[in-house]
Amino acid sequence: MNRYKDKKIVAVGGGHGLGRMLAALKGFGSNATGIVTTTDNGGSTGRIRHCQGGIAWGDTRNCINQLITESSLESIMFEYRFKGEGELDGHNLGNLMLTALDNLSVRPMEAIQLIRNMLKVEVNIIPMSEHPSDLKALTEDGSWVHGESSVDQMEEDLLQLDLQPKVPATHEAIVAINEADCIILGPGSFLTSIMPPLLLPEIGQAICNNKNAKLIFIENLSPEYGPAGRMSIEQKLEWCEKACGGRVIDVLIGDTLHANLSPKWPFFKADLASENSEWRHDRTKLMKAIIAQLDIDPEQI
Repeated sequence: MNRYKDKKIVAVGGGHGLGRMLAALKGFGSNATGIVTTTDNGGSTGRIRHCQGGIAWGDTRNCINQLITESSLESIMFEYRFKGEGELDGHNLGNLMLTALDNLSVRPMEAIQLIRNMLKVEVNIIPMSEHPSDLKALTEDGSWVHGESSVDQMEEDLLQLDLQPKVPATHEAIVAINEADCIILGPGSFLTSIMPPLLLPEIGQAICNNKNAKLIFIENLSPEYGPAGRMSIEQKLEWCEKACGGRVIDVLIGDTLHANLSPKWPFFKADLASENSEWRHDRTKLMKAIIAQLDIDPEQI
């Protein structure tokens, strides 16, 4: 029986951050949904996109990896990364499996459903869009930088983020946001994991329209590099709110107090770090921090 059957939670982001968040929400089962960034153009994912086209699968694979509950031959295969020389070196078999299933399916969502069923993953995984798109950033000198990897490495500060080409949001993502009791942004790379889904107008508008959901922003435990590392927490919250039609973030969760933070944003201080790594969020601590924001009996944890 689902212990949290009365609450639906949506987490938005990508990379390791969203995977960690969804692993923390595993107890919500199918009432938890991850809306995953699909703009990555680096590593194995970037090489596959260059050869095959399609959306970026790396962040989706990472989320599924962190949600696997039973070790099996299928899970070992999904997590396997090739080593050695030649074209396969560095490729993750899970990325190749998702690409192959995508090619065999009518739409990417079907490929994800097949993998979730195979690996017994209960939490819903939804790509932000089922159409390929890339991140681009406008620098202060008026030039555009293209590609998620390039944006992360920018030495200049940026004025604006956008997607190229413009693509529609996945229908299931909008439905999940509309039905959510809680919407979580982060943790993760701000410009390249959290922001891309919010750049889709339908997603930003859906978050704006759902006034009943608690909108939570979760800070990273260590500073970012590149342009995101030069942004203040206030700037990040303002960027999110602008993308979400002015919808004010209800609570900021982090482990460090901000002396000059506007009272507009209530702050919830929590020790979230894993015992093994100061920069990695602990799944149980994350879960308890989220539970504290919802009307859930702690005895159900």
